[in-house]
Amino acid sequence: MGVVPPLAALLIRALGWTLRYQVIVEPGGFEQNKQSPPGVYCFWHRCLLPAAHQFRNWKIAILISRSFDGELISRTVERLGFTALRGSSSQGGSAALLAAREAYLSGSNIAFTADGPRGPVYRAKPGAVRLAQMTNAKYVGAFYLHPQRAWKFNSWDKFLVPKPFSAVVVSFARVVEIGNSSDDATTERERSAVEGAVERARHAAERGHW
Repeated sequence: MGVVPPLAALLIRALGWTLRYQVIVEPGGFEQNKQSPPGVYCFWHRCLLPAAHQFRNWKIAILISRSFDGELISRTVERLGFTALRGSSSQGGSAALLAAREAYLSGSNIAFTADGPRGPVYRAKPGAVRLAQMTNAKYVGAFYLHPQRAWKFNSWDKFLVPKPFSAVVVSFARVVEIGNSSDDATTERERSAVEGAVERARHAAERGHW
């Protein structure tokens, strides 16, 4: 297992250098960059690979499950400049959220594969909303990356591997504002809004425009 993460990180870098990124932003939204204040963000699990290259070394902490696959992903993304926080909504969720809270308050962006680690696909879990409530973050952001040419895995998320020299559309949706309340009804409403925002970002990226 020890040889897999460094090899995977090397392959991601090599593939990423061939990709051409185009950023599109929903009207009323904004593009995240390295100088932006720390934020809480969501994206779908299937675009993890191009996201790992595009946002490397951006001071991002990402929640990754405690599964065997999660261990490999964790060691790989750490070599790309991410901080791996172990745990998910199904495994170690409370500890992972506390670690995410500390990372956010220390100045890191926090990224959630909102439908990971086992799906269902395109169904956001409430972790990002709960973290925003815990930290008094004002919003949860949503983005998606769509390679125009890619290999698609026969997995629950239809995982995407961009083909070399593909164009990749990076789409940012308008942020979802998070209120002061953390009751169940509010959390569900905000979770649903985050899900809708990531879906809007996905559809726009697949079209190539908003």
